[in-house]
Amino acid sequence: MFRNLQLLRHSFATIPARRSLRIALVLTFALALWPLYTSAQTTGSSSISGTVADPSGAVVPGATVEIRNPVSEYTRTVTTDDAGKFTFPNVPINPYHMTVRVKGFAPYAQDIDVRSAVPIAVKVTLQITASAENVTVQGEAGDLLENDPTFHTDVDRQLFSKIPLESTSSELSSLVTLASPGIAADSNGLFHGLGDHAENSFSLDGQPITDQQSKVFSNQIPLDAVQSMTVIGGAPPAEYGDKTSLIIDVTTRSGLGVTTPHADVTASYGTFGTSNVDADFSYGGKNWGNFIAVNGLNSGRFLDPSEFQVFHAHGNEENVFDRVDYQISSADALHLNFQFTRSWFQTPNSYDQQFQMPNGIANLNPLTGLPLGPTDQRSKILTLDIAPTWTHTISNNAVFNLTGFVRRDAFNYYPSDDPFNDLGPANLQRETVAQQRTLLNGGALANITYTKGIHNVKAGVTYEQTFLNENDQLGIVDPTLNAPCLNGGGVPVNGFTDPGQCAGGGFQPNIASNPNAPNSSLYPLFDPDLLPFDLTRGGTLFRYVGHTDVKQLAMYVQDTITVKNWAFNLGIRGDFYNGLTTANQAEPRVGIAYNVAKTNTVLRVSYARTLETPFNENLVLTSLGCGNAVLNPLLACTSNSLTRLAPGYRNEFHAGLQQAVGRFLVIDAEYIWKYTHNAYDFSVLGNTPITFPIEWHNSKIPGFALRASVPVYHGFSALVVMSSVAARFFNPQVGGAGAAPAAPGGVFRIDHDEAFNQTTHIQYQTPWKRFAPWIGFNWRYDSGLVAGAVPCFGLGDANDCPQSTFLPDGTPAITMTDPAGIPLTADQEFQAGFTCNGVHATPTMALPFVCPASEFGSTLTQVPSPGTENDDKNPPRIAHRSLFDLAIGDDNIFRGDKYRWSAQVQFINLTNNYALYNFLSTFSGTHYVTPRAVTAQLGFHF
Repeated sequence: MFRNLQLLRHSFATIPARRSLRIALVLTFALALWPLYTSAQTTGSSSISGTVADPSGAVVPGATVEIRNPVSEYTRTVTTDDAGKFTFPNVPINPYHMTVRVKGFAPYAQDIDVRSAVPIAVKVTLQITASAENVTVQGEAGDLLENDPTFHTDVDRQLFSKIPLESTSSELSSLVTLASPGIAADSNGLFHGLGDHAENSFSLDGQPITDQQSKVFSNQIPLDAVQSMTVIGGAPPAEYGDKTSLIIDVTTRSGLGVTTPHADVTASYGTFGTSNVDADFSYGGKNWGNFIAVNGLNSGRFLDPSEFQVFHAHGNEENVFDRVDYQISSADALHLNFQFTRSWFQTPNSYDQQFQMPNGIANLNPLTGLPLGPTDQRSKILTLDIAPTWTHTISNNAVFNLTGFVRRDAFNYYPSDDPFNDLGPANLQRETVAQQRTLLNGGALANITYTKGIHNVKAGVTYEQTFLNENDQLGIVDPTLNAPCLNGGGVPVNGFTDPGQCAGGGFQPNIASNPNAPNSSLYPLFDPDLLPFDLTRGGTLFRYVGHTDVKQLAMYVQDTITVKNWAFNLGIRGDFYNGLTTANQAEPRVGIAYNVAKTNTVLRVSYARTLETPFNENLVLTSLGCGNAVLNPLLACTSNSLTRLAPGYRNEFHAGLQQAVGRFLVIDAEYIWKYTHNAYDFSVLGNTPITFPIEWHNSKIPGFALRASVPVYHGFSALVVMSSVAARFFNPQVGGAGAAPAAPGGVFRIDHDEAFNQTTHIQYQTPWKRFAPWIGFNWRYDSGLVAGAVPCFGLGDANDCPQSTFLPDGTPAITMTDPAGIPLTADQEFQAGFTCNGVHATPTMALPFVCPASEFGSTLTQVPSPGTENDDKNPPRIAHRSLFDLAIGDDNIFRGDKYRWSAQVQFINLTNNYALYNFLSTFSGTHYVTPRAVTAQLGFHF
């Protein structure tokens, strides 16, 4: 051993200092793991097994064993075999209440806390009925509490199978939004966890997925494949990194131990021609199992459109998920996840794009002079994911896991066949654009879990490499975007390709030396670098190709220590990031919880330091594009310097409590304060649907989140989640292409900031035997996201209202423009419900360009009173909304035993509330909530 250490020391002497530091950290970590291995499932699950015996020690076959978590509603039941043995495989990490019942013996109850991947073995001794008078069964009040320093939400299939979900193509995202506190709902399955955009990660049976999973970036696993999930909103334990604002730990369904084949086949049809076929099948034995889920979706409203009336929003999705489990021996097991998903969908059109009639005037092809046709932009996403896991049980106290994974997303964005049909309003789209983007993420992780006495230790290492390829093509289709010549009124004119030609035609050159050139966002100065790619002037498409690979190494050690009523989470994580920039960081994680048993209260505090890594979507474009002469003006760059995104860091603090009220109510509340240096958001490529990440100097995110759960009582259960989370960002912009907002105070609210939201879910199972329908009801209230494009009137530097002006008589007034000064079209005014003196805009009839501030209003947005707007304290917002959803069904219509038929009908937006998700959002544009949608479903099960 000494000789080996001498050799290592000699080796470090020949390695550069920075590299030797990394190697030393890796070796130190490996040496820390070695004692655990010699003395002693990242899959997020474990197993419970045991033997049931009578007082004499004889085994009891045929006993019914049940484990249940009353909060998540996870329930499973098995029967002991001839040897009195039972096994629950694939049990999510959570506390459970176990009961054992068999005729002739007294009921038995025991609490089991599954806190790691180490299998749990129990021995149950039953008492005969005659001697059972003194047997005490623990009440359920204690079962409602978890003495855990980390704030989280547990959800099982028993609960979410009856929750009406708004998004048919992103059901997992919809479930997270409705069942977890601290989440702002956005369009197209997007959700903003605890004040951040896209700082969410999924752990799929232990496989880390930290790239965006909404339906405009990637494809999610089908909800049919999910057994349960834990949504972590508290300070993340050391095993989690990269994107940690919200961590969704998913445990998939398994066929292990399912000795009788089980299958579910459902078909549904509803509003917008939405049809869906789902099928899942599970079968296995004591040592093997297979679960497979297949589904297909076709909808006329695949994405949320920018009009309440749907235009050009058709899409379809096909999904396959397969999980295979095989127990090689008593100590070794293999587990394989496989997913392939294909989605194809149209980009929804606004009225202006569908009919090409902005303000009632036909849009003409700048080359032919003929009317343009509807915009026809589409996307296709292919997702492939393979993740095998080997689990080795070292001893009764230790388990080793090794997981490999390969995930590939291929995103293709297609323009209209006629590129000029992509022309839209100046603040919507002025270029035709196509994109082929791939993301290949591969890696491996290994960890050891060791439990003994008061300690639950977990240590692991993860290495992953992400290969990014970006291929963009774009061309200018708006003749006013890069015009060489202007008429006397400063308006661009066609027919010229060089400013030197202007004087001969009686026009002015659109160049910086001409003081009469407007040089505005609407009519920018002529840029000769853009001329070869101006399709209105004979140009061709510009092509941009980018590539990089991002290497990440993470190591962690954590220990959960339980001492009487105290619980401590102590951990440290090291992250090494090497992409277009590099960063290394040590990240301590600490949490403390105390159970006040007399009052059924758990008090907790926690702290986490995290490394914040850049988003991978269009990372090359935003980091290198400003150095390209063509992309530079389209990305609104302020210089020719490269704008590489650098990892940031975050300090976050949490304090919370959990309170059980009797046996039928538990309340969980958390206060959050997060400070991030180098905080991320998104912007857009020119005026196109292509988005890319940007980086601000810092952000401050304070807020609270609360969850109240009513476990099942006589068929009734309820769940309430609510939150208020701010998203305050601070200038200057420090990374990514140009997107600086006009925030005179230097502080502004990102467009996913929301003052308050809440979801109430109520579920009831009727007790009748012949006819037993169930009812699920949702009430979702959102106070409204920030809507920065809403015109307003402000006074002084503390306010940011560039639309402010005055009438000739000095009356305060508002111009109908966006913050960049580009006029809004009649349809955009209609989309936001704008009014002037009580008159509503229509899709073809705009309001007066200048409206007195006191007469301006909106039915769909919240406009600050004149003189009160402030980008930080009082920004414009989307109007508050309440959406009600209802589902009614019966899981066994004909009361069958082996074969069951089910039926249900679901109503989304039951009251047909006319409301917006967002309006001209920098990131996502304008989108309406789903109009009333009715879906009927029929299912067959065995």
